[in-house]
Amino acid sequence: MTADLFETVGDARPPRETIGEGAALLRGFAKPFEAELMPALREIVRQAPFRHLITPGGHRMSVAMTNSGSLGWVSDPSGYRYDGIDPNSGTPWPPMPPVLRKLAADAAAAGGFNGFASEACLINRYVPGAKLSLHQDKDELDFAAPIVSVSLGLPAIFLFGGLKRSDPTRRYRLEHGDVVVWGGPSRLAFHGVAPLADGEHGLLGRQRINLTFRKVRLGAAGR
Repeated sequence: MTADLFETVGDARPPRETIGEGAALLRGFAKPFEAELMPALREIVRQAPFRHLITPGGHRMSVAMTNSGSLGWVSDPSGYRYDGIDPNSGTPWPPMPPVLRKLAADAAAAGGFNGFASEACLINRYVPGAKLSLHQDKDELDFAAPIVSVSLGLPAIFLFGGLKRSDPTRRYRLEHGDVVVWGGPSRLAFHGVAPLADGEHGLLGRQRINLTFRKVRLGAAGR
């Protein structure tokens, strides 16, 4: 039986939780977008399938990813960077659908950042055991804009720390539809995802999909 994804029985979690200065966890914020969001994501993945990128150090990432928007984030032995062209196909990344743009802008506003216009949506797929090591999002030129991160599918443990890798990290359980927004003093906070526990989600099965929205270029309004 498919679970009712719009209802969490006995959920006493606060709808908005401050997790740092300029950082907020918005519980269930993405759920009202779900009916439009899921087919839009399937179409993006059809055009630009998931792939496991190689780090500059030669390691294969455990998280598979793709991109949507005028820019996409890529990694290979030459380094990390944003590029308007999918290196696998040699064509532009799939355009960002209106539902993704609205979700990102609305979530950013709810987190205290009005006027957010994302240029890149990184779409990450986690399977059980996949993880994301502590890191900073610092390949962008515009640090004034926040990061907006949407969780779909299996729950994950999100690690959120300070501006130094050695700073203590706090652990937050992210469930389907939860959104984390961080910017301002927390924009360069170290963060990561603990190894994904096995499970079965009623809509997405044995996986977690994460959408990370970013504004990359200085002065760019987004398209």
